[in-house]
Amino acid sequence: MSTLRTAALVGNPNSGKSALFNALTGARQKIANYPGVTVERKAGRLVLPSGEVVELIDLPGSYSLDPSSPDEEVTRSVVEGNFAGEAVPDVLVVVIDAANLEQHLVFAQELIGLGRPTVIALNMIDLAERDGLVIDPAALSDALGVPVVPTVAVRKRGLGVLLDQLETAGSQDMSARHQVARLTMPERRLAARNIAKGAIVSESSVHQLHAKLDKVLLHPWLGPVILFGLLFVIFQAVFAWATPFADALDAGISALIDLARAILPEGIIRDLVTEGILTGVGSVVVFLPQIVILFAFILAMEQSGYMARAAFIMDRLMAYVGLSGRSFIPLLSSFACAIPGIMATRSISDPKDRLTTILIAPMMTCSARLPVYAVIIAAFIPATSVGPGIGLQGLVMFALYIAGIVGAMVVALVLRRTATKGAASGFIMEMPRYQWPPLRDLAIGLWQRAWVFLRRAGTIIFMATIVLWLLLSFPKAEIGESQVDASFAGKIADGLHVVMEPIGFNREISLALIPAMAAREVAVSALATTYAVNAEDDDAAAEGLIPQLRAEWTLPTALAFLAWFVFAPQCLSTIAVARRETNGWKWPAFMLAYLFGLAYIFAGLTYWSAVALGL
Repeated sequence: MSTLRTAALVGNPNSGKSALFNALTGARQKIANYPGVTVERKAGRLVLPSGEVVELIDLPGSYSLDPSSPDEEVTRSVVEGNFAGEAVPDVLVVVIDAANLEQHLVFAQELIGLGRPTVIALNMIDLAERDGLVIDPAALSDALGVPVVPTVAVRKRGLGVLLDQLETAGSQDMSARHQVARLTMPERRLAARNIAKGAIVSESSVHQLHAKLDKVLLHPWLGPVILFGLLFVIFQAVFAWATPFADALDAGISALIDLARAILPEGIIRDLVTEGILTGVGSVVVFLPQIVILFAFILAMEQSGYMARAAFIMDRLMAYVGLSGRSFIPLLSSFACAIPGIMATRSISDPKDRLTTILIAPMMTCSARLPVYAVIIAAFIPATSVGPGIGLQGLVMFALYIAGIVGAMVVALVLRRTATKGAASGFIMEMPRYQWPPLRDLAIGLWQRAWVFLRRAGTIIFMATIVLWLLLSFPKAEIGESQVDASFAGKIADGLHVVMEPIGFNREISLALIPAMAAREVAVSALATTYAVNAEDDDAAAEGLIPQLRAEWTLPTALAFLAWFVFAPQCLSTIAVARRETNGWKWPAFMLAYLFGLAYIFAGLTYWSAVALGL
């Protein structure tokens, strides 16, 4: 029985390989793992016009034959015939994205240089034409020295011509392939640019505009300035735009509290509803507008194609501290929540790189910190202008986010030279097309994130607030005694306060830090509940959290509290995920120790400096 000829689909990620594989093989597929590695092996059979059956292998997406991940290692081994039990492909089908021609031609030249029968599938040609890009396949074929077939895999266009070329691929003239094989990576990149220019017949003004935008947004000096300028505008908007909506929510919650006091008789039930549930949970819910505005900007950046450019810019900056560019996406995810950020580190092949990213992910300023920052800034930072369109409150918020990023980079630099010492691996990122964010997708994304925030308010924060209220309310105080002093919670806070007092924290802060381990934003509800329980009468309790903070805290204490939350790992779920991803408690314990240590040191330095300056 004769052995089947084999063909391998090779190309960059997101080139449409899987769609082309499905179109060529249909249901004649088998999926398993390559022996010894957890990399998926997809193989199927296609029938050539002559009736010959060929086995088609869909290799993992790669950017180079110099591997930087297990996926790329498998691709190189199979293509070069070094993978045990895997036949050397008789034909290489190189799939390239017509709209990203220059980038995909770099790897295509490397594959052509191997001297194997090769066919280029110029895929997604319809999307390139939609964007105003007209490509001459014949010119591209002449430049590369191999057949080029335009295809649209999802619509099965061009598959007949592709099968014809596969049938005759064995008779290709490969005498000139050695010239491509001798090219270095920089030479291949230059050649890819020239080949792409020669093959592009015309491009629309929109496509040219996108290229000009990239020259500005990805500029080594202008790019970072634009990125940080945009972030600055975002945090100005978080305060300026959200204020009317937050005030309306605050008024609504105050009205509910008044209604509950009017309807319910005096007693433990009314106190639970007003001091515990409505005051505690409501103090967090009022920051929903800030959360929505922040995520509106983030989603718009993602859907417009700018977020990938931001990743490219940050990749260059991160290289200075020894981090792989592959770490950026997990760290970017951590701005929403550190939990998916830590889970996203699975895409990082280098174990030292991955561990470093896990250890610094909690330092990215997640959305749970926003209510904490917002309430303290609103209470102690005046809503004044420091320049045209620049508010002091937004400026402080921006500074807190930058402090978290800078702190994470410094920690990464230290870790990469000590506990996780090693060389950073390379990183290549595909630049998506620019587009206007679809309003429907933007609305769905905002609804999902708002629902997550409200669900946390209705579950974690709700339960933590009730437990704290019970601990604050019992046993009841004697006449003339403070309720917090008499309560179980007060006794617990007294023990922690001994440690926290030197850095300017009062007993209410010490108490709030304990339930805040469940979720950072619980600190706000904990403070609101504590001050509501300790209020002398209903009028004092109805004042709200911000006036009470102004009356009870000094500015140095408030600034120290902000500095604490820049670093402190106030989230048990994050620690649990870190334990799972590192297979033990060693590194999560190290994470807890160094983050709490940094939080204590910087909160103390902030407090002592503010007192020394007479603030």
